[in-house]
Amino acid sequence: MNAATNIIMILWGFSEIFLLLKMRSGNADAKGKDKKSLSYLWMVIGFSIFFGIFVSKATQFPFYTNSKIQILGLAILFLSIVLRMIVVYNLGKYFTVDVTIKKDHQLKTDGFYKYVRHPSYLFSLLTFVGLAIVLNNYISAVILLVPVFLMFFYRINIEEKVLTEQFGKDYTDYMKKTKRLIPFIY
Repeated sequence: MNAATNIIMILWGFSEIFLLLKMRSGNADAKGKDKKSLSYLWMVIGFSIFFGIFVSKATQFPFYTNSKIQILGLAILFLSIVLRMIVVYNLGKYFTVDVTIKKDHQLKTDGFYKYVRHPSYLFSLLTFVGLAIVLNNYISAVILLVPVFLMFFYRINIEEKVLTEQFGKDYTDYMKKTKRLIPFIY
C-alpha cells in the first residue's frame, strides 16, 4: 500500500472511531434492540481488515494489472468515507451507532434516504469495496467483502424491525417506495 492509501485508511479509521465514541445513544434500551450487532460488526470488520491486508501482502492473486484501477479503488474508498459522514451529518441527532430510537425520533425520507433506506450502510460497504480494489487480491476481497456484507445484512434486518415497530405503517410504506441499499435495485 502506498502513502495515499495509508492516509485514507487512517482517515477512515479516525472517522469510525469518532462515530463509535461520540454517536452512541446513551440509551440503556439500545443494548436490547441492537442485539449486540454493533459489537459483532466491529469484530467482523476488525478481523476482515486485518486478515484482508495480511493476505494481500502474503499472497499474489491479483484481479487487475493496470495500476490506474488502484486509483479508482482509492477514490471509491475516500468518496465513500466523505459521503457517509454527510449522511451522518444530515441525519443529525437521530444518528447513533447503536440501533435505538430517540425520544422525538422522526422518520427521515429525504436526501439520500429518498433513494435508499440505509445510505450510511451503503457508503460503509462501499469503503470495503474500495479497499478490496486497492488490495488487488481475490482472496483478500473475499475476506473483506463476504463477512462484512453478511454482518451488515444482519444489522439491517435488526434495524428495520426496530423502525417498523416504532413507525408502523409509515415505515412499511417507506419500505415499499425505497430500496435497502442500491437505488432502484435492492
